Amino acid sequence: MGTTMPKKIQVHYQVEANNEAMSLTAADWIASSVESAVRGRGVARIAISGGGAPKRMFELLADPAHPFHTRIDWARLLIFFVDERCVPPDSADSNYRLAKETFLSKVPLPQENVIRIEGELEPEEGAARYESAIRNRFRLEGAELPRFDLIVLGMGTNGHTASLFPDSEALHEMMRLAVANHVEGKNPWRITLTWPVINHADKIFFLIQDRSKAEVLREVLLGPYQPETLPSQLIQPESGELSFLLDRAAAAKLPRPDADGRGLLEVSR
Repeated sequence: MGTTMPKKIQVHYQVEANNEAMSLTAADWIASSVESAVRGRGVARIAISGGGAPKRMFELLADPAHPFHTRIDWARLLIFFVDERCVPPDSADSNYRLAKETFLSKVPLPQENVIRIEGELEPEEGAARYESAIRNRFRLEGAELPRFDLIVLGMGTNGHTASLFPDSEALHEMMRLAVANHVEGKNPWRITLTWPVINHADKIFFLIQDRSKAEVLREVLLGPYQPETLPSQLIQPESGELSFLLDRAAAAKLPRPDADGRGLLEVSR
């Protein structure tokens, strides 16, 4: 798993005072990535996550009172999902439903530009269909990986990201783009992008809030490399740069940032 030779990752982290400030910065980062991709290639392809952290960011992107709404060329934006629970799209546990209610239904984004994971299908079928949709949209050939312009990730208190959970089978998948993954607890089946796909993205940032994440974030960034236990450590972008956007509570156990809230770590994997 991972690379055999040590790899150095530049970890940039930005600490904001609270969730509102963090969400505003996240929305700005997304808008900037979309603008850059559209200028360069005529289309922007981003993958978003679910959970509590991005909810306010979604609302800000959809709010016409904020500039993000007009900065983004919605007709040229394709939205994908990092992962999904194997539930129907109208389930309260669906990542798609959260994004649709807070964001996707409120912006002039063509319906065909939203490529969701069909969580209502059998897990393996849903994963295969999502991989096929990605291949078609990116026009991939053979073993090519899609290059997302931006992937937005979260992190759980157990160190998981996407639906890459500790000691789960998906941690060992190197060839597939999307896989079904069985985890313990409610809605045990998930569908997730694999970590090689995530690492191939042009830009990646984690969006993390709350003091409950502070210790595991310290372990992920400053502790020993143990990706079976802390799957977020598998996120090692090919670019060599990774960003974290944090509130003060989540950043409490990292080295103190500078006066502008910015910090930098060099992490060896």
